[in-house]
Amino acid sequence: MALCRRVLRKHLGINHVLKSAIVCHERYLSEYVSAKSQDSVKTSDHVLYTQEHFALKDSLKKIIDREINPHVDKWEKEGQFPAHRIFKILGSAGFLGVSKPVEYGGLGLDFSYSMALAEELGNINCGGIPMAIGVQSDMATPALARFGSAALKREFLQPSITGDKVACLGVSEVGAGSDVASIKTKAVRKGDELVINGGKMWTTNGAQADWMCLLANTSDGPPHKNKSLICLPMNLHGIHIARKIDKIGMWSSDTAEVFFDDVHVPCTNIIGQEGMGFTYQMLQFQEERLWGVANVLTTMEKVVQETIKYTRQRKIFQQPVLYHQVVHFRLAELQTEIELLRSLLYHCTALYIKGNDVTKLASMAKLKAGRLARELSDSCLQYWGGMGFTSDVLVSQFYRDSRVLSIAGGADEVMLSIICKYMDTLPRK
Repeated sequence: MALCRRVLRKHLGINHVLKSAIVCHERYLSEYVSAKSQDSVKTSDHVLYTQEHFALKDSLKKIIDREINPHVDKWEKEGQFPAHRIFKILGSAGFLGVSKPVEYGGLGLDFSYSMALAEELGNINCGGIPMAIGVQSDMATPALARFGSAALKREFLQPSITGDKVACLGVSEVGAGSDVASIKTKAVRKGDELVINGGKMWTTNGAQADWMCLLANTSDGPPHKNKSLICLPMNLHGIHIARKIDKIGMWSSDTAEVFFDDVHVPCTNIIGQEGMGFTYQMLQFQEERLWGVANVLTTMEKVVQETIKYTRQRKIFQQPVLYHQVVHFRLAELQTEIELLRSLLYHCTALYIKGNDVTKLASMAKLKAGRLARELSDSCLQYWGGMGFTSDVLVSQFYRDSRVLSIAGGADEVMLSIICKYMDTLPRK
């Protein structure tokens, strides 16, 4: 915590929160700094976040309100947002590497700060842009930061943190989504190079990415021990963006299908130990899943609050819709579920920071988040009546965008299998 405060003292320069400035980081947030943490939440009242967390959230909120939300409708219609421009803004302010090493441009803070920012990104008025940012900060880069060589970190991690390069994650394939062990893409060693053939599907940021964190088979051994994570520049000969996939939601986030045809990359681009890619990716998935939970919490709360406001104004049978017991009771149930999920997230995050294995709890949180998002969006949309069936309101957008939460990063059924494994209830082979 002492290190966290030293970094934030320099990085944020907040008079009412911190009394002195210690040089730990060169970037300065003078344009976006908030003079105080959220007035409505006292540090002593929060089980996980400190004044520094709220100061960081306040600064990010300013960027969201100024640089992102005014353009969301336009980017949703265009089917893509300008990732390089937005990531550069976020990177210059330090928001793409809060938990990454200081020597590579990060802030060196603990994982709870990533969760705080993930929550704040839920204030973006769509799901696609937060998801793309999350891929950059907490899905494509954790393994590189943790296991990569110094050379790879300088070439790929540092520019990703500063926003000079856009990253994507290449795991899923046409025949291997949640079943990661079944991927077919191969990286065959020839001399000092790897020759890559295959393809990746559902690649967020794929149409704009400068590099991919690629999971590929580097040997013919057992499926859990024959894979490696590879830093793959996306401008190499033989890489083809086959198409940008048309989706029912997450419209402003480009999702690509990518093919590799004899792509040559140095063997030194392997992250960490060769053959450990599956393990590294499973570790990377835990941060991805917790990030997804944190991000959706804010949006779910916004949807409930907007539904309360709308149903208080809209009348049916001579009284506001909200005054019907079935409506306000249901909204109370949904708010309760949100708070229970939030408590699980904070508990899981606190354990993770201390170095504990949170695979079971993260899987539970991911499972609950996906199911609650579907339940909440459906219930709230119903109370909006015909307006809920239009594309003009947040609840309908959340209805479209949130459906992927039960699919991406491990489907609900995979989360259940993981939980059962830890409960020792899976059938014996």
